[in-house]
Amino acid sequence: MEGLRGIKIAVDFDGTIVEHRYPDIGKENLFAFRTLKEMQKRGALLILWTFRSGKELEEAVEYCRRNGVEFYAVNRSYPEEVFSDEISRKIDADIFIDDRNIGGFPGWSEVWQLLFPYDEHAREAERKIISDRWNPLNIFRKR
Repeated sequence: MEGLRGIKIAVDFDGTIVEHRYPDIGKENLFAFRTLKEMQKRGALLILWTFRSGKELEEAVEYCRRNGVEFYAVNRSYPEEVFSDEISRKIDADIFIDDRNIGGFPGWSEVWQLLFPYDEHAREAERKIISDRWNPLNIFRKR
């Protein structure tokens, strides 16, 4: 997936963006906001998709806002969506990121790799950087 322009990504809050401490807000999961901000920068429309409602939902939205993430929609497919008994509550999204997936939440590093897999040239360059960095003989080389 080269870019994410216009792709709707529904993201859960508890257990995904933060550690699961509902109704409190847990500690940020490693790389959560960094990854979410980068997805937005690449054109993704992020939807907060959570069990939370009322005061707990407002707190979660504000927590994300303070950490630099504003959502396209919250518990809706688009900002203006109005619910009725005739409309399904299922969110219309292209990708769902949730700790309740089969196999659980893989972590934000794995999410990043799934969305933006390295090509073989990038992997090779990364291996070289890592091996050069950890090669004990490199401490004697002039940089």
